[in-house]
Amino acid sequence: MRHSIRLKISFMILASILCVVAAVIAMNTLFLDKFYMRDKERAFSSTYQVVNTYLENYNGGSITSEQLSQGLESITRTKGISIMLLNSDWSIVYASMRDVEEFMNRLRVSLFTKILSGQVFEENEDIMPVIITDNYTVYEIYNNKMNDTYLELVGNTTDGKVLYMTQSVKSIQDNVDISNRFIIYVGIIIAVIATFVAFAMGNVIAKPVKELSRIAERMSELDFNVAYERNDKSEIGILGNSMNKLSAKLESTISELKSANVELLKDIETKEQMDEMRKEFLSNVSHELKTPIALIQGYAEGLKEGISDDPENMEFYCDVIIDEAARMNGMVKQLLSLNQMEFGSGQLDIERFNLTEVIDGVIVRNKLPAQQQEITIIVDAPPAQVWVWADEYKIEEVLTNYLTNAIHYCEGEKKIEIAVTVQEKTVRVSVFNTGSPIPPDELSNIWVKFYKVDKARTREYGGSGIGLSIVKAVMEQHNQKYGVLNRENGVEFWFELDAQA
Repeated sequence: MRHSIRLKISFMILASILCVVAAVIAMNTLFLDKFYMRDKERAFSSTYQVVNTYLENYNGGSITSEQLSQGLESITRTKGISIMLLNSDWSIVYASMRDVEEFMNRLRVSLFTKILSGQVFEENEDIMPVIITDNYTVYEIYNNKMNDTYLELVGNTTDGKVLYMTQSVKSIQDNVDISNRFIIYVGIIIAVIATFVAFAMGNVIAKPVKELSRIAERMSELDFNVAYERNDKSEIGILGNSMNKLSAKLESTISELKSANVELLKDIETKEQMDEMRKEFLSNVSHELKTPIALIQGYAEGLKEGISDDPENMEFYCDVIIDEAARMNGMVKQLLSLNQMEFGSGQLDIERFNLTEVIDGVIVRNKLPAQQQEITIIVDAPPAQVWVWADEYKIEEVLTNYLTNAIHYCEGEKKIEIAVTVQEKTVRVSVFNTGSPIPPDELSNIWVKFYKVDKARTREYGGSGIGLSIVKAVMEQHNQKYGVLNRENGVEFWFELDAQA
């Protein structure tokens, strides 16, 4: 509370008022009486000139003696100056005071005697001339006995008359004291009123400042859903508008930074994934190539060293070398094809073709391996023509991978079913083979490169674990659905294609 802007404004205004009051009191005490005396002295001089003007008009006949008396009486009434005007023979022309004789005696003593010689009228009076001219002298007289000060003017008018003016300036210090007390009282009242006014004004000023402080605090917590909404043209309003602009700019900048950070995290994650994929790829390729290379090397060395002279054994050695080389060649081709699809360099050749013909062709090419394993391939009677939009060569590769995979894992009833289901906008192709279901915890991994559910069996038929990865890449390239389902007596692989005309 002690740091409140309302209190600070109130204290500042109160201190200013008190300083002004103190300054006025000091000025009154030091200079008011002097200013008052100087003003009265100037008033005496100007009154002398006015009286002279009246006398000139009277001597010139423009005013009467009655008008002269009225003019002098007006001076006495308005300025509070007592006037006595005498002829050269001391006969009275005009006198505004009551005790004329007393003032006559005083004037007789004053004229050209003790005052001019710097002496005093009485023992209790201090006399000091303040204005001296050829025609008159103004004296400041202090009466110690009466504790009073008054001014006197003694002189001659331009027409030779004697002019005497006097005025008491008593209680000037009392007036100063009264004035100071009045100023103090008024100052206290003004200070109290000003304090309440200042407190109210401080509250008006403090409200927008508090609001700005609250906005700044929320901005520091990265909350930019606040704004200064007062329609204020003052400096506080300008500050509020500046804070609104700052808030919008910070929000925009932080949003951009967050977006950039998300992109950076994605790039880092992608790089880490690529590094992991590269390491996994090298590891898998090395593992897959190690066995055929070892076999090729072993049988080739055996042939070179002539381990057997039997033509049948030598032919067997050569067949193993050829088979393993063919296996490596096929795997390399699959890897190259998969790499092109994963990195987007393999372009699709989308065209409309008859899916039924493609299925028939794939079955014909795989009929012999199926017969060798006594597997029956059943095709649900699809329409003679099922037209789809896709890359015919790559869809043929998907069907081939599904069918060869089904042949290699077919068990039990030794039956493979190929079904074509025509839907509203798509065609669904499924390849089912009897046998053992895939363990549920491995269903999501079968699409990963080089992943093998049964590694020994995969090696037995020459699989590399790339076929389903190629299926995944082809279907994602076509932006179509694919998947695998476990049934009670086997496994079903499926995919969909666009069939819209």
